[in-house]
Amino acid sequence: MTAAGIAGFVIPRSDAHQGEFVAPRDERLAWLTGFTGSAGTAIVLAEKAAVFVDGRYTLQVAAEVDGSLYEFRHITNEPADAWLAEHLGEGAVLGIDPWLHSVDQAKRIAAACDRAGASLALLDDNPLDAVWEDQPGPPMAPVMVHDEVLAGETSSAKRGRIAGDMAGKGEDCVFLSLPDSINWLLNIRGGDIPHTPVALGFALLHRDGAVDFFIDPDKVDATVRAHLGDEVRIALPEALGGALDDLGARAAAVRLETASAPEWVRARLETAGAEIRPDADPCQLPKACKNPVELDGIRAAHVRDGASLTKFLAWLAGAAPAGEVTELTASDRLQKFREEREELRDLSFATIAGAGPNGAIVHYRVTPATDRALEPGTLFLVDSGGQYADGTTDVTRTVAIGTPDAEMRDRFTRVLKGHIALARARFPEGTTGSQLDVLARAPLWEAGLDYDHGTGHGVGAYLGVHEGPQRISKIASTVALKPGMVISNEPGFYKSGAYGIRIENLVAVRPAARGDDTGASGPRMLEFETLTLAPVDRALIDPSMLSAEERAWLDAYHADVGEKIAPLVDDATRAWLEQATAPIGQ
Repeated sequence: MTAAGIAGFVIPRSDAHQGEFVAPRDERLAWLTGFTGSAGTAIVLAEKAAVFVDGRYTLQVAAEVDGSLYEFRHITNEPADAWLAEHLGEGAVLGIDPWLHSVDQAKRIAAACDRAGASLALLDDNPLDAVWEDQPGPPMAPVMVHDEVLAGETSSAKRGRIAGDMAGKGEDCVFLSLPDSINWLLNIRGGDIPHTPVALGFALLHRDGAVDFFIDPDKVDATVRAHLGDEVRIALPEALGGALDDLGARAAAVRLETASAPEWVRARLETAGAEIRPDADPCQLPKACKNPVELDGIRAAHVRDGASLTKFLAWLAGAAPAGEVTELTASDRLQKFREEREELRDLSFATIAGAGPNGAIVHYRVTPATDRALEPGTLFLVDSGGQYADGTTDVTRTVAIGTPDAEMRDRFTRVLKGHIALARARFPEGTTGSQLDVLARAPLWEAGLDYDHGTGHGVGAYLGVHEGPQRISKIASTVALKPGMVISNEPGFYKSGAYGIRIENLVAVRPAARGDDTGASGPRMLEFETLTLAPVDRALIDPSMLSAEERAWLDAYHADVGEKIAPLVDDATRAWLEQATAPIGQ
């Protein structure tokens, strides 16, 4: 930092593509601080440093990071700009790596510097990389073709559809940096980052439908080149700067999503003289609205995945009472059950397996140092998923080990009531996820309780387990839920130092009947189709707290689970499943 002439440096938990999962070479925040969560930022000054995380990670950051070196701040309640105003001196220079911050992020940091009487510098060289002597090299996984039989639409058709929209807006080019957008657009997949089957690169989509794809050519074999065709031109990553300069030289109108595009790209385009058109990534919404082929694949993946999870739950019911099961052994056994299916390509994320108080850490990751036994009288939360060529899964179940107490059953049943309320929702076209979020929280709010995370995130089709632009959250959203979108339904409750509860199913948005008998006109109504198939622990349910409609929904769901999963499991699991999906009592 001294050599670079800066008083401080910002280290985000991100790469140049702003992804949730990053390659080992981009794990800068974890290397520096020890924090392994999927979202966070550190700011390092000469004499002080702080790590900023959201509500999912307040317990985790305290467990993983040295509190004598770093302050811990809740990024919403104690934002970085306030900390900078307090600690960054007048006239100081704060540095960032412009590849690792989006345009919007860089703008916010610059504004915080202004308020502190300081200034922001875009660095050519990252000072952290300069001292990370054994930093891994860039990922080099081969690019793979994602066949039309799985994608449901050709890349040419996708490119033509989006290019037509660009032409109507007078845009010459769109810069794409989000890996899921590029991989969806080109019908390719890869293995450059853990658990998300994408090839990393950048792309320029032109108004004629042609694409310049900036990726190491050694990753693209002849089969993939033939699949991409002549309209997709492979270029070295180092050629991106020159291509942006060329756009500027002809004063091209370039669409740039400022929430995700690197600040480096904006600065290069501006210097070159291009007309920058801030707008949304044009791939995100059509990618989120799955076509019928993708939805059929996703349903098939959930049946397969549900069978693996059901085998695990049946095994756990027999093994846990013996007291020899730990978080690690449970997580490993669940992975083995999934790996029995030859269709499994990878987990969709590292399994969250939290016993007792570890379950209260929303995105807990078990290690040998933190591994806990599943003890009688406690709860066990397991959040997991698989990547299959035809779909991505994400499911959470909370299981009682032994006999749960009354408080556990009350809290679990409130979470279940919220889950059912959202699953049963019917809503008019144009409704956003933020308008539905209250349905999942209301039963907890009645008891003065809540949870500090979103209720639902989008899920890709053999892509990211977290995708936008749709979400269900307290945070206001302008993106309406549309047919074909896949999204999670995952309310929860967390008692620090005691237990965590979460019930998560994936659902797909679909048209609903109007629900009237007269045929009168009205808004087009939508509803959710539940995709996930796995029993909900009946031992944790207080039936007296459920309405007749809620009991009917749960019984119908469990009947569907039994019908679809029973043919795929062994006799012992089938016998357990029959009991686990029996109708709920009064």
